[in-house]
Amino acid sequence: MSRKAFLPGCALPSYSPENVSKTIMYLKSVYPDLSVIQKCCGKPTKAVGQAELFTQRFNGLVEDIKYCGADEVIIACQSCMNTLKECKDYETRSLWALFPEIGLPKEVLGKAKDSDVVFSVQDSCSVRGNTDIHDGIRWILTELGYKYEESPRTRENTRCCGFGGMVGAANPDVAMRVMKRRVDDFTTPYIVTYCAACRQSMLKAGGKAWHILDLVWGDVVTSNTVPPEDVLASPVKAWKNRYRSKGLIKKAYR
Repeated sequence: MSRKAFLPGCALPSYSPENVSKTIMYLKSVYPDLSVIQKCCGKPTKAVGQAELFTQRFNGLVEDIKYCGADEVIIACQSCMNTLKECKDYETRSLWALFPEIGLPKEVLGKAKDSDVVFSVQDSCSVRGNTDIHDGIRWILTELGYKYEESPRTRENTRCCGFGGMVGAANPDVAMRVMKRRVDDFTTPYIVTYCAACRQSMLKAGGKAWHILDLVWGDVVTSNTVPPEDVLASPVKAWKNRYRSKGLIKKAYR
């Protein structure tokens, strides 16, 4: 049996340490020898052309995977997914494609069957060609009992949320235009994403957005529910959350 490592990425721990912790505990119930690596894959440095720094960070992550003895990496971040595919020393697997295989915890199945919310799905542009991920997200929604609609630009036709490529740092005005255009694409006011950065973009543009793990591990969302705050807008809060996430990971292994 292969040894697995879980990589939550950077944005998800910065957004919700609780979502990371609960996901780890569930994965550990399925894979008792699971390892967890909370580390940057280096993608942001690659996006701004810092090739040498990217190589250093990427190689550091690969060394950590080898140290864990993992030959399969379960990944919750789409950018990490694409970056780690460059190395053939291990298999990569999206968390969102894995859930339909291992199932969700019995206690969350059908919990939202009475919700009056109909979600639109924000598919990450970095995984336009990954049908297994698109299908996995919709499977999760259905298993939870949520209803959703497909807007014209989803799956392989999805559009950028405005966060990618460090556009926000280079040209905030352009980034905001892209964010607002994306929110205008949706046919319902409620948006579910599987990328913490996408969720931030949707909130900035006036959308009501949740991360898919908010729906799995959190309370049922209804039309009266207020979306979680935009934690990533505050570097201090984001770094505090990332630090707290590391603490919860250590606690899971005591």
